[in-house]
Amino acid sequence: MEKPPIVYDDFARVDIRIGRIVAVRPFERARNPSYKVEVDFGPLGRKWSSAQITSYSEAELMGRQVACVVNFPPRNIAGFQSEVLILGAKNARADVILLSPLAEIALGEPVF
Repeated sequence: MEKPPIVYDDFARVDIRIGRIVAVRPFERARNPSYKVEVDFGPLGRKWSSAQITSYSEAELMGRQVACVVNFPPRNIAGFQSEVLILGAKNARADVILLSPLAEIALGEPVF
């Protein structure tokens, strides 16, 4: 289902940056299967996310570059502060596939 139209200024307020996954931990307290994921954004520092990306193994996630929304307020998920939203889309099997650059990008680089 398509969402209603927005203007460019709405999109421009969303701060999407490239980061690198540097830590992945199981998140047993989450309602849905999830990981606690630490993402390095270079000059913006490191931030944590609760991410439903368990179709990937921890080893597959380590070192991967990902696109993330970094300007949402922190969200408490089962006692864990999720600071960023890692972006992905579901495939035909309903696995979340991460949105990642095709080439190496500087950490913290904005997406536009």
